[in-house]
Amino acid sequence: MTESFRFTKGHGTENDFVLLDDPDGLLDLDAQQVAALADRRAGIGGDGVIRAVRTRRAGIDAPPDAPEWFMDYRNADGSVAEMCGNGVRVLAAHLQRAGHVEEDRFAIWTRAGVRTVEVLERPATEGAPWSVRVGMGAGRLTPAARTVEIAGTVLEAADVDMGNPHAVAFLPPELVLEELDLLHRPVLDPEPAGGTNLELVTTRGDRHVAMRVLERGVGETRSCGTGVAAVAVAAAERAGDRTGRPWTVEVPGGTLEVGWTDGGDVTLTGPAELVADGVLLA
Repeated sequence: MTESFRFTKGHGTENDFVLLDDPDGLLDLDAQQVAALADRRAGIGGDGVIRAVRTRRAGIDAPPDAPEWFMDYRNADGSVAEMCGNGVRVLAAHLQRAGHVEEDRFAIWTRAGVRTVEVLERPATEGAPWSVRVGMGAGRLTPAARTVEIAGTVLEAADVDMGNPHAVAFLPPELVLEELDLLHRPVLDPEPAGGTNLELVTTRGDRHVAMRVLERGVGETRSCGTGVAAVAVAAAERAGDRTGRPWTVEVPGGTLEVGWTDGGDVTLTGPAELVADGVLLA
């Protein structure tokens, strides 16, 4: 990394990121540098780091027709991640604000493939939220794939693949979501070889759930976009809902809406906020 570099701090429903604008692929981030940037005491602080880089300059294998921009996303511990639903909304807002993209609807290349974003609303004042819808692809669900023990209760967890892995467990009425002690990650049985994100869910009403999430390489976060999508997929399946009507998903950092296209792909709609710009010193 160079001695100084500009960064943007942004978040989507309080899932926060350090965003580095690197259109020409000049940065070569390693895991240690990413972890240092994400450190909340000695660094800038964030749940992850996003590098905005042109796909052709990113040093990755991509098909010839891949979109111009690539989301190089890393977890806070420096590990590489496939996708981030909140992060891709923040990246979309950044690309428009920086003048890299003018269209309201455009595609971004990720390690999980193409994600289409649509800017629904620009901020009326600087620092106000953007509203962005993301095409998340199809969710692939495997029911009762594993179990998880929460507060002495063993629950079934469904696996949901949203381009990255999730284990989704629904709480019984006697377990209160907000009161769960998630300081230490509950044990899954069996544990996935490559790890997984874990979502714990409670029902709030008709097509309305709330969740908490423990993300791979991070721990509990205020929100997880792919996790929200995974939870809606699992909740609709659990409810036998085939209508394609939207679900509301509450997270500690806010509220998101999950819908479905006529073709069955999942959409995620919510805010993206760019809260600060700065210069990273040596």
